[in-house]
Amino acid sequence: MMKKTLITTILSFGIISLSAQTSGQIANYGSSGLSNYSAASQINTILGPISEANSKLEGEKINIQGSPYTSNLFVPAEIHYKDENYGRLYYRYNAYNEEIEIKKQNLDTEGIRALGRNKNISIITLNGQPMSFKTFIDKKGRTQNGYLTLLKEGEYTLYKRVDVKFTEGQKAQNSFIKATPARFSQFVEYYLEIDGINRIDQVELKNKKLVNLVKADKKETLKVFLKESGLKTKSEEEMIKAIAFLNK
Repeated sequence: MMKKTLITTILSFGIISLSAQTSGQIANYGSSGLSNYSAASQINTILGPISEANSKLEGEKINIQGSPYTSNLFVPAEIHYKDENYGRLYYRYNAYNEEIEIKKQNLDTEGIRALGRNKNISIITLNGQPMSFKTFIDKKGRTQNGYLTLLKEGEYTLYKRVDVKFTEGQKAQNSFIKATPARFSQFVEYYLEIDGINRIDQVELKNKKLVNLVKADKKETLKVFLKESGLKTKSEEEMIKAIAFLNK
């Protein structure tokens, strides 16, 4: 009974029903830090409620290249509250708004809801990777809130973040310069959490950047490992290998 009550709470109060979005706007939680009145964030007003956003993107009313979603399709996942599994749902991730959109069933007739930004709630994707809302610090030293996907866990824990930025289109200035359409551009970032250090920092795909972040007692052994193994940590796969070494 308690478990049923909790999942009902998550689905009733931990998410935002579209019927409550009477203003026709989706709040902007992107990483740009722009105000709701800035030009870039006006895309939220154009798109309107989540249930209408995708159809508008595919229509002729606005011409936008790319997508705010990592995938436009809803895919199955498990929802967890702390360590407990509360069953399957369907989700897609709006990386521009830092918002997970969910359905209980993958039906066109079912309304779309937004998962509450609660750090105790996580989505477990099909490949077994947890995705949850966290606070982290980017390479410019800015504290941000958003969704991170767990890649490797241990003393050194590696996360992945997909970020989407919106760029306004530009009208043709003259017959020699073509107009450029508005576009969503996708970027991938990586973040490192170290036991005993109460923060999650962005780590760039460079050996030097990784070495600079690790604890002092691991710096030299990591340097030797990277040199002897020939790892350049220029890819996600190589970064995971380096983190796995640190966790031995």
